[in-house]
Amino acid sequence: MSKAATLREKDVAGLATEIKDLQKAHFGLRMQKATQQLSNTSTLRVTRRDIARAKTILAQKSQETAAK
Repeated sequence: MSKAATLREKDVAGLATEIKDLQKAHFGLRMQKATQQLSNTSTLRVTRRDIARAKTILAQKSQETAAK
């Protein structure tokens, strides 16, 4: 199952907490990069895209509930 499919199964509150967790992880990775402790810099890109994916699905769900 893809990441988007697993995110679509969550409710709005679950998505909000997922976004918050991803943002904390991304911040930690940015700090590691700044102090040259991050060996795999591609994880920054992956977490940034995961955040965008979760925010997109959250916006779609809130738009669906507003339309009803």
